[in-house]
Amino acid sequence: MMTAETSGETKRSAGTSRLSTVGTDSDTKGVPRLSFTNEDYLEAIYAMGGVGGTVRSVDLAVHMNVSKASVNRAVGALKQAGLVQQPYYGDLSLTVEGAEYAANVLSRHLVLLSFLTNVLGVDEQTASEEACLMEHAISNDTLERFKQFVDSYQK
Repeated sequence: MMTAETSGETKRSAGTSRLSTVGTDSDTKGVPRLSFTNEDYLEAIYAMGGVGGTVRSVDLAVHMNVSKASVNRAVGALKQAGLVQQPYYGDLSLTVEGAEYAANVLSRHLVLLSFLTNVLGVDEQTASEEACLMEHAISNDTLERFKQFVDSYQK
């Protein structure tokens, strides 16, 4: 996930909040593939609150360097998909499905980050930004091949 801290941007676009069929496949157990932006929101909630923790919308907005209105739109789509829970004006938390989806996105990011830094020698900040872009589009089959290559490379 790119934030202003890692990308040098002053604000990031909220993008679309709707569900989409972005990417070629997913491990989301029947949940439609989210837009890149909504995957970033889900990953941020997971990173900030973990499994079972809660996150305030305002803190998510600050973390992602977006407006509260952008967070509200994305959260609405994530709630509709059954990935996030939020009591009326309460804090955000991930559902079991949301935590699984977010963990999958984070796993993709970490595999790609490892490949870019350890195999290709890309600097950490650039690798993190580029892994964030790649994590949303890579197929499970290709990701598995990346994992196998990184594992064999590190032996």
